[in-house]
Amino acid sequence: QVQLVESGGGLVQAGGSLRLSCAASGRPFSGYVMGWFRKAPGKEREFVATISRWGISTNYKDSMRGRCTISRDNAKSTVYLQMNSLKPEDTAVYYCAASTGSLITDATDVNYWGQGTRVTVSS
Repeated sequence: QVQLVESGGGLVQAGGSLRLSCAASGRPFSGYVMGWFRKAPGKEREFVATISRWGISTNYKDSMRGRCTISRDNAKSTVYLQMNSLKPEDTAVYYCAASTGSLITDATDVNYWGQGTRVTVSS
């Protein structure tokens, strides 16, 4: 069991940057593969990024690759998503996710979800 709380969302102009954080509590943090998803208005929740238990492996949604970096600090039980060159189409609620399995590829891999943090990118 793990509880996830996101923060760092907000309003940013196109081309700007944000760093989202997800603080975990409960089971040892290093026991989880972590990830980020997002849900834009009128769209389904979609995969954004994932990171392995010790941060060695990562994977990204194609449209985010090169613009975002997922990282983690197991000593702080926190995972981050640094997003740069933000676009209006990045506007969404971003959700932190934890898995007891292998690298996350879609929502079916997720065992635990955070409540979400809203990101709005203005044009």
